[in-house]
Amino acid sequence: MSSTERLRFGVDLVTFFHPGFWGVEDYDGIVALSRSEPRAFWDKILDAVKASGVTGVELTFSPFNWQDATKTYGSVEAFAAELSRRGLTLASGFFAELEAAGDFTETAAQAAIIEKAEKYAAFLKACGSDIMVIGAPLRQTLGAEPVRFFDFEQARKIADFLNRLGAILHAKGVRLALHTEAHSIFAASRDVDLLMLLTDPAYVHMCPDTAHIIVAGSDPLQVVDRHHERVIIAHWKDALGPMPADTPIDEHIHDRHRPYFCGFGLGRVDWPGWIRLLRDRGYQGWAILELDAAPDPVGDIANGLTLVRQALLPIYR
Repeated sequence: MSSTERLRFGVDLVTFFHPGFWGVEDYDGIVALSRSEPRAFWDKILDAVKASGVTGVELTFSPFNWQDATKTYGSVEAFAAELSRRGLTLASGFFAELEAAGDFTETAAQAAIIEKAEKYAAFLKACGSDIMVIGAPLRQTLGAEPVRFFDFEQARKIADFLNRLGAILHAKGVRLALHTEAHSIFAASRDVDLLMLLTDPAYVHMCPDTAHIIVAGSDPLQVVDRHHERVIIAHWKDALGPMPADTPIDEHIHDRHRPYFCGFGLGRVDWPGWIRLLRDRGYQGWAILELDAAPDPVGDIANGLTLVRQALLPIYR
């Protein structure tokens, strides 16, 4: 099996969330365009993914989510056919409901999350994917009152729900992978270690994001090496460095992240070390080349793929 067969490359659709790519003024303009011309909107995305050279797609939040895709093309089967016609595969789907759920230790909130996750899992399986990437809840801004500690007891409650959700998804033929989102409870090395300890490796897996781990102030190679057996998909992204400890964590945190992300090879990720780690630990699977809201997503992903093929895959072999 060649290195290109053992590592498959895809892109998360958040990469296309830049107004410049769509010729509009702002993010509201992207949403408006997706609603006024949904077929042209989605055709442009899928054509752009194909043009970039990757073969996989990870769906994300609206207007790039599974409900939007299904509504646009008329059915799950029709969307799958559009992927196939372009030589594309649905690698995975990002599930953002935990972050939006508030206190999801509440029974009613958990039931709502499970219902949404089950519907998403059915869609993923119908499109040939078996991975649901899940974002963890956000941490609290440093110094905020009243203080909420992410301690053992809180982690245990969250881990219990993740275990149960993972088991439910497993029964549907889909694997749950926790994403290391900066400023969530699953990004900094201590937090990752804690939740990996408390969750069952049979049902809760991991999707490391190299850039987010750096932004959280940790080393992605060290974090992944400790938990490599849990990794079933990975987001490959570069970052300039950690954000200040007192960064406000609110509804704008994802916007605050973006200036810290950069093109492949321009940041702090030790890419040769990263590919050696994956080689030595026997990782095989999807590598999602992701850039948050890139002005030139096709060019940026294509350039990243060129870097991977020329400089990294020879090491992986």
